[in-house]
Amino acid sequence: MALKPNEQIIVSAAIGTAVYSIFALNAPNLADVRASAPGGAASANTHKSVKTATWSSALLVSGIGLLAKDPTIYIVGGLLTVVEAWKYHYANATDAATGAVTAPGAAVSGQPAPTLNGGY
Repeated sequence: MALKPNEQIIVSAAIGTAVYSIFALNAPNLADVRASAPGGAASANTHKSVKTATWSSALLVSGIGLLAKDPTIYIVGGLLTVVEAWKYHYANATDAATGAVTAPGAAVSGQPAPTLNGGY
C-alpha cells in the first residue's frame, strides 16, 4: 500500500534532509574539495569519503523505501544521492588552477597521472 500524497511529501522531504545530512557529515566541505589538487592523497581520501556517504545514503533510501512501499521515496532519495555524489566527484576531479577536469584514473583513484618517462 502506497503512502497518501501528503505523506509522500513529508517522507520525501525527510529522506532528502537525511541524504543531505549524510553527505554533510561524511564528506569534506565541497569548497575544500574544489580547492584541493586532484590526484593526491587528499583526493583519494575524498573519494573514499564520498563513496561511504553514497553507500550510506543508498542503504537509508532503500530501507525506508522498503518499509514504506512507496516509489516516491526511491525517486527523490535516489536522485538526491546521485546528484550529491556527482557534485563531489566532479569537484574532486577538477583542477582548481586551470578549471579543467583531469584524467579519470588520476582523479578517481587518487593516484598521480602517469608520465611518459616515468618521472625521471
